[in-house]
Amino acid sequence: MNLDLTGRKVAITGAARGIGRATAQAFLHSGATVALGDIDRTLVAKTAAELAEHTGGRAVGLALDVTDPDSFQRFLDAAETDLGGLDVLVNNAGIMPTGPFLDEPLEVSDRQLDINVRGVLIGSKLAGRRFSDQRRGHIVNIASVAGLIGSPGVATYCATKHAVVGLGTALHQELAPAGVAVTTICPSFVNTELIEGLAPNWLSRKIAFIEPDDVSRAIVTAVASGRGGRRVVPTRSSIAAAILAPLPEELRNRLSHLLGAHDVILSADTTARADYLRRAENRKG
Repeated sequence: MNLDLTGRKVAITGAARGIGRATAQAFLHSGATVALGDIDRTLVAKTAAELAEHTGGRAVGLALDVTDPDSFQRFLDAAETDLGGLDVLVNNAGIMPTGPFLDEPLEVSDRQLDINVRGVLIGSKLAGRRFSDQRRGHIVNIASVAGLIGSPGVATYCATKHAVVGLGTALHQELAPAGVAVTTICPSFVNTELIEGLAPNWLSRKIAFIEPDDVSRAIVTAVASGRGGRRVVPTRSSIAAAILAPLPEELRNRLSHLLGAHDVILSADTTARADYLRRAENRKG
């Protein structure tokens, strides 16, 4: 990926691991300077130092609780100070607890709403104001294919990602006159700890299984283009979603069941997911 983003200043949430880390690395390789934010302040500092050494770029790791407006404000202030400005915010932080909706504790539902929706709202509002004032900037919100097509076993997660898709569609129109681009990225199954313990069948793997680098490439490409809007990653998942979306819901659900997608999350190995779920459902990170 030979995109030149030299001089761009980028802030990324949930950047200590997974898609966030891969995105930071991709921006650094493209010549941007990057502020990584994460609730795990020790790990995000370590990640930033490793990426800076590996890429030869400039990266700083900062503490961030995306559910706390004051913490988010401090993160953006520090990013702007350390980087000498701010051009891009990637709202990446998110969690995906799995299991039957009726068994999900209300506190876990609330935590998903806090991080996956409220965190994106806070970040979009705070960065949107800064970017509107300077008449330029780019907000990238990470949603999911689950925000386009619902799946059993992650009902609350689907609800949160539908919200992110709706927010992006509205802000793409609302903020454009102020010079602010808003992109919504909808990845399918990304090979991070978020999907640990899930066992997609061969068809799901063929159509929807991707790596964090695939998502980071889409994010950096969107920023380099300067254009907002929605992007599904990979493209083949976008085609599948476009084919399924117009179908009657009952038919769509039956097809999903026949193809094996219906059971991917419901049949997750909870033992394999135990460490991730414990961390995701713990407010202290």
